[in-house]
Amino acid sequence: MTVHWCGAGLSAIPGLRRLIKDGYDVVVWNRTPEKAIEAVGDITNSIRVFDKDSLQDCLKENDIIVSMLPADWHVPLALVALSKKAHFVSSSYIAPEMRILDSKFKKANLVCINEVGLDPGIDHLMAHKLVTDYRQSKHYHIENELSFLSYCGGIPKFENDFKYKFSWSPLGVLKALKSPSKSLRNFKEFNVDRPWDAISSYQAPLEKAETFEVYPNRDSLPFMEDYKFDPTWIVKDFVRGTLRLNGWSLAWQDIFKELERLTGKAGDNRLKEMSDQFWSENAYEKDEPDRVVLCVSLKAEMKNSIEWHKTFVMDAWGNGESSAMSRLVSQPVSLAVEAVLHKKLEAGVQAAPSNMAIVDDWLSKIDNLAQYLKVIQHN
Repeated sequence: MTVHWCGAGLSAIPGLRRLIKDGYDVVVWNRTPEKAIEAVGDITNSIRVFDKDSLQDCLKENDIIVSMLPADWHVPLALVALSKKAHFVSSSYIAPEMRILDSKFKKANLVCINEVGLDPGIDHLMAHKLVTDYRQSKHYHIENELSFLSYCGGIPKFENDFKYKFSWSPLGVLKALKSPSKSLRNFKEFNVDRPWDAISSYQAPLEKAETFEVYPNRDSLPFMEDYKFDPTWIVKDFVRGTLRLNGWSLAWQDIFKELERLTGKAGDNRLKEMSDQFWSENAYEKDEPDRVVLCVSLKAEMKNSIEWHKTFVMDAWGNGESSAMSRLVSQPVSLAVEAVLHKKLEAGVQAAPSNMAIVDDWLSKIDNLAQYLKVIQHN
């Protein structure tokens, strides 16, 4: 079985290097082979210019395609995998166009696993662990009111005036800011057209408590089913969101105002201009340390009394070998590749595993990727 790893950008390197060093048969595909050679050329010469047709010609049955390319490549490459009876892995959210391929992957007995990066990915593992722990606790009760939150953010290790730095193209960040979100707040659906209309403060229980700005993103509601919430449970709050440095909303207020006005083709062109400007002004310098903070929490209350409350908290930062973001995105992807190779996953389109044996194994390995990772029992 050959692993065809597509994309050797910054967020892909640590996991890719791990698979190659561990002796797996890996072919690296990248649009600019020079960048791939710079990243992994010291440990492999199996590097090719990315081209979908060339990739398809090389694929054999039960090979694996890993897509670390932009999101619009995932479904086309999943279809290539299906055509050659190969498996597929990506770190990105499962698009509706990907989800409808589930029956085809199952029929072919092939794995199509997604959402195995940082967020989504590690956050899913933590959520599955918390829900399982709560179900097994003596405080589990059908009348408990549950509050779930998951906040993740890539932030500068050393603050700048912009309160943010980019580790890849800012265009994705800007587009996400134009997207509405759905979550649960105080038992009611909380719909927001723009993130900056829902910014709140969150104190993260880090080694030294720290306050951040947070906001909900995307549609959190389907994840209640994904995380195996019982339909009869009473859910007070449920949110998956983004974490930013304090002062971020003030530093970005003029950007928010402009984003609200952008529409149509002219708006898209302006987004591209803004992206190019931000990339030139606020990208990480070589070897400049980034930081990732992730907090995932589940709380059960009965009559305003906290019965059970547990939080995963992770704080990681870049070092001389890799950025925090690249480690925490790509290393879980490499774990998913191994799980496919060793036939530990069922066929079909799926997100990060909920099987507790796999969850515990992956979390133990992820523990080595962060400078601080703890599970806090609050009561």
